[in-house]
Amino acid sequence: MLGRTANGLYWMFRYIERAENIARLVDAGLRVSLTRAGSSDEDWNGVLESAGVREAYSEVHPELTAADAIDYLLRDQANPSSVMSCIEWGRNNARMVRTALTRETWEATNEAWIDLKARLARKLKPADLPELIDVIKHRCGLIRGAFHGSMLRNDLYNFSRIGTFIERADNTSRILDVKYYVLLPAVSQIGSALDNFQWESILRSVSAQRSYGWVYDGDYQSANIADFLILKVQMPRSLAYCYEKIVSNLDYLAETYGERIKAHETAAAIRSSLKRGSIADIMESGLHEFLEDFVSRNNQLSAEISEGYRFYQ
Repeated sequence: MLGRTANGLYWMFRYIERAENIARLVDAGLRVSLTRAGSSDEDWNGVLESAGVREAYSEVHPELTAADAIDYLLRDQANPSSVMSCIEWGRNNARMVRTALTRETWEATNEAWIDLKARLARKLKPADLPELIDVIKHRCGLIRGAFHGSMLRNDLYNFSRIGTFIERADNTSRILDVKYYVLLPAVSQIGSALDNFQWESILRSVSAQRSYGWVYDGDYQSANIADFLILKVQMPRSLAYCYEKIVSNLDYLAETYGERIKAHETAAAIRSSLKRGSIADIMESGLHEFLEDFVSRNNQLSAEISEGYRFYQ
């Protein structure tokens, strides 16, 4: 496959996944903010930090307000990671590799762009945010569903799936970080009803509340929730699940092309560390530090895939 086609598919699905996950990050911020006593605009500092856009936001907005932060994350096209920017870039990549996609996948992508462009044409009222977040998740899910149900399981499919799961792993770690590090309550509140309710809100934001209840009988403890979103391979948004899929799809590429690249070793090492890790060790060494290191290694893997498969040739 041409590197340009692999690059287009990889980034198309990274951008689609990012659009959904930025919406989920906003949802996490809204839910956690509503549970904090004396909630203020400063609550959104942590959400912007976890999205990796705090510095860029400050260049556009001298003051931090909830309304401006939400607008910047959802619809500001000066922000390359806003939902609207991601949908736009995802569609642009899809158009570039149009002949590599099924009609169903292209139509789902194009319809998502048309719908969200209309919905995000103006600033939203706070009351409209829950519905919009649901629409974003629904539209992105339709694209994945059309793709999964109609594409051949070949190298086109593998590059697309790798992009999806690298992005999902990045964003799950960032959503966890919103709660644990940036929006962490006072030490006296850890383990309290408020703390547990905030953790429950994080589970809701990643569509994991019910499945968590099946595994832990609804016992909302921070260590269990972190374990569920990091190490439980059965959970489709966990870091462990993402790396099972990344390694699997990289292995298929190795079979297809008859060679292994540096990215295979890096992905296998990250998966191995997640398989043999324990949440007790992660919490003891510092969850924020663990997540920060994970994001760095995940970014390293992405760069190695781009280089190893000559995305820009």
